[in-house]
Amino acid sequence: MKSKTLQSKWAAMLTGVLAAGLLLAGCGGSTSGSAQDSGKQETAFEKAKRQGYVTVGFANEKPYAYAAPDGKLTGEAVEVARAVLKNLGIKEVNGVLTEFGSLIPGLKAKRFDIITAGMYITPERAKQVDFANPEYSIGEAIAVKKGNPMNLHSYKDIAANSEVKVGVMGGAIEIDYLKKSGVSDSQIVIVSDQPSAINALQAGRVNAITMTGPSLQAVMDSAKDPSIERVMDFEQPVIDGKSIRGYGAAVFRQGDDDFRQAYNEELKKLEDSGELLNILSPFGFTKQELPGGKTAEELLK
Repeated sequence: MKSKTLQSKWAAMLTGVLAAGLLLAGCGGSTSGSAQDSGKQETAFEKAKRQGYVTVGFANEKPYAYAAPDGKLTGEAVEVARAVLKNLGIKEVNGVLTEFGSLIPGLKAKRFDIITAGMYITPERAKQVDFANPEYSIGEAIAVKKGNPMNLHSYKDIAANSEVKVGVMGGAIEIDYLKKSGVSDSQIVIVSDQPSAINALQAGRVNAITMTGPSLQAVMDSAKDPSIERVMDFEQPVIDGKSIRGYGAAVFRQGDDDFRQAYNEELKKLEDSGELLNILSPFGFTKQELPGGKTAEELLK
């Protein structure tokens, strides 16, 4: 009798162990779909596709990423990302407002999965994150009287003609660029702001004005003055042996290679089709600001 009782207890214990094993096997892993079936951890890209939305970090800086008066997240970087992600089957973009200096730490801490802030591709940043291929490039630009009567196509052209006066905002980096390109102090006319630069050109106090491409385009679009024009074949200055043109891109966590590669493929399609320029144009970007097929890898060499 005692023996049968022990046998019954052992049988009950064995049944319990087997049941627990089956339960653990059924619950082993919190991923979904194919990632669960294969035992692999779900990637950020797989999760975004499954959920239909992704969270992006932005720094509220026009024209790159900012909240419109109606609360909608917009800007060139946001709209490019929105178009790319839509083509990847991710229809919703949720934004997390972050100070610019906190964007990379926030990405690494998984507060969001992509940075859409028009961030410049630099070797220093690339040590911590992975950049998508650039969606835009930014360099300097000049505007002149219609017809370009002084035949100005570069800072060197300004330097070569002592009669040329160029308007620049006080404190702007363009002052250094002009001087390093050989433009004399006597040729540089300091103005207080962008509208003042346009006014100086309209009034003939200067022969040219200079600022970054999108800034110049935006102020000229506001002025709507047919008597002035942007020099579209402007030659970018080379300062201290380096081009000053910068390239901006979406940013991914290191290791999210499948997401970044898929993003790059769709971005290339947008550029090849001309749709990228259509997306950038409302934010003051022109053909001069297209990335020209450059890759992040090329820019980081």
